[in-house]
Amino acid sequence: MATTRMTTSQALVKFLDNQYVSFDGVETKFVEGVFTVFGHGCVVGIGQALDEDPGQLKVFMGKNEQGMAHVATSFAKQNNRRKIIACVSSIGPGAANMVTAAGLATVINVPLLLFPGDTFATRQPDPVLQQVEQPTNLTVTTNDAFRAVCRYWDRVSRPEQLMTALINAMRVLTDPAQTGAVCVAMPQDVQGEAWDFPDYFFKKRVHRITRPAAVDEEIADAVKVIRAAKHPMVVIGGGVRYSEAGQELAAFCEKHNIPMGESQAGKSAIRTSHPLNLGGVGTTGNSAANAIAAMADVIIGVGTRFSDFTTASKTIYANPDVKFVTINVHPFHAEKMDAVRMVGDAKATLAKLDAALGEYKTAFAGEIADAKAGWAKEMDRLGKIQYGPGYQPEVEDRDPRTVEEFHKLTGTTLTETAALVSMRKIIPADAIIVGAAGALPGDLQRMWETDVRDTYNMEYGYSCMGYEIAGTLGSKLACPDREVYAMCGDGSFLMLHSEMVTAVQEGVKINVMLFDNSGFGCINNLQMGKGIGSLATEFRKRNPKSGKLDGDLMTIDFAKVAEGYGYKTYTAKTLEEFEAALKDSLKETRPVLIDTKVLPKSMTHDYDSWWHVGCAEVTKSEKGKEAYKDKVEMLKKARIY
Repeated sequence: MATTRMTTSQALVKFLDNQYVSFDGVETKFVEGVFTVFGHGCVVGIGQALDEDPGQLKVFMGKNEQGMAHVATSFAKQNNRRKIIACVSSIGPGAANMVTAAGLATVINVPLLLFPGDTFATRQPDPVLQQVEQPTNLTVTTNDAFRAVCRYWDRVSRPEQLMTALINAMRVLTDPAQTGAVCVAMPQDVQGEAWDFPDYFFKKRVHRITRPAAVDEEIADAVKVIRAAKHPMVVIGGGVRYSEAGQELAAFCEKHNIPMGESQAGKSAIRTSHPLNLGGVGTTGNSAANAIAAMADVIIGVGTRFSDFTTASKTIYANPDVKFVTINVHPFHAEKMDAVRMVGDAKATLAKLDAALGEYKTAFAGEIADAKAGWAKEMDRLGKIQYGPGYQPEVEDRDPRTVEEFHKLTGTTLTETAALVSMRKIIPADAIIVGAAGALPGDLQRMWETDVRDTYNMEYGYSCMGYEIAGTLGSKLACPDREVYAMCGDGSFLMLHSEMVTAVQEGVKINVMLFDNSGFGCINNLQMGKGIGSLATEFRKRNPKSGKLDGDLMTIDFAKVAEGYGYKTYTAKTLEEFEAALKDSLKETRPVLIDTKVLPKSMTHDYDSWWHVGCAEVTKSEKGKEAYKDKVEMLKKARIY
């Protein structure tokens, strides 16, 4: 057996450089490169290997470990999970920073490969710098925190363990059902230790991503349920996108006259203008999709996890006789909602289901077109709302001073809904938008329209503030010829925007659309709507008289921050300024930030949907008492499994 003596880190780099995936006969290099923030736990180990012989792997310099891992996650998502960037960190805080990103990737089923540095396998220098010591278990390190948020976890304590660790890592990363975050902890002494690795370990490996179809028995069970239905509805999940089954699902729905609603992950898999596509459904859904969902007698979930937002906490599918049918590659998700399941790839299983259904058609007549027309009218209204005489916020404002105070401080007349409608008209049709948290994902699931596939990158499974800007860089690295826009609130910007500097370093243009309303507006709406005061959700100064955070609103010139990083910046306070900034920014080749001052409470409302949150059973607030009573009544309507 031929062998080559090299360090564990050198073997790691060489192995990663020879991984490929094959999907529908198309072969792709799987690992694009490595993102790192070097520290003492990795720089002289993996860092040495990358410096000496990186092969074809690109090395990217992150500015924050969570941020760089978000970049990698978005890059993989934009590549429909067929390309990844691995992430390398030091031990301690560098590793811990990536735990959040690992949770995000696992929740949304996107491959993320992490190599955090670890303490010494020999334990002789212990406690090393940044080591967390557990007196009752010396095997525990910071990296054990990854166990809860990863699909696969391993620690390489001897050089020869690297082989099984990496082969299993690739198994999970390339499995559509199991994929998510993978953590392989690398003790810093083992990184530099040498071993005679067999040469066959470094051969080109092609991991085949296949299309297993549901078995005939499951198809037959599903057909029986669907044929008995008069008004079924499809829910488009992320599995439709990753299977590239949008065209097949659209044809399936056309043949059988079945309307569709979109989850956040499924949006842009099928064009918005399709006559059967009703748009976002659930808690952050629009009036059209939610109205049809309420009357549907069968829900066909294709590649969806049926999260609480997609089901409006199991209340939006209100027909008392509604049944559920699912197509999903993972049995765990396929079983949800007590569904009749079809376990398999979306595209392959849809073909079998379509053939078995024959000429079946629903009883829908004008209901679908009427629902879409009603929403189109509402969209027109939302796009025209501006501050002026008689202005009323879209969301209930229990503290009217906020809107007026923000207007006086900034001079803005711009609403969030009008800005989004205007933006969609101006930016290129194939532009990619990226978002994650706050009010914007709800507005976008309801309002954003796109007829170009895979242009909607919304991380809303983990709803992780800070993904927006890092994710935009990831999508831009995946699609360098497209305009890519971060849909970012001021709260998310303050949470994490470090990879803006990486964009400058890499010489790529990203567009940061910063919607500033002086606070965590979405959560402010939630707390006040449930009878809680505006506590620590608006960016207010501490009041010396009350001692509380109820003083004057703070305003921040975010354009100046970005200008210091080398961005072309704009500030928009009117619709005219906003549109002018968007148009001018399209001429730019350097990164852009548009500091958009939008009125608080100017996001969309809930369109007859609900979200189950833990309201106080005992409260002095009358509004709080109403909220708890509403919760009790809604839970009577919710489905229980």
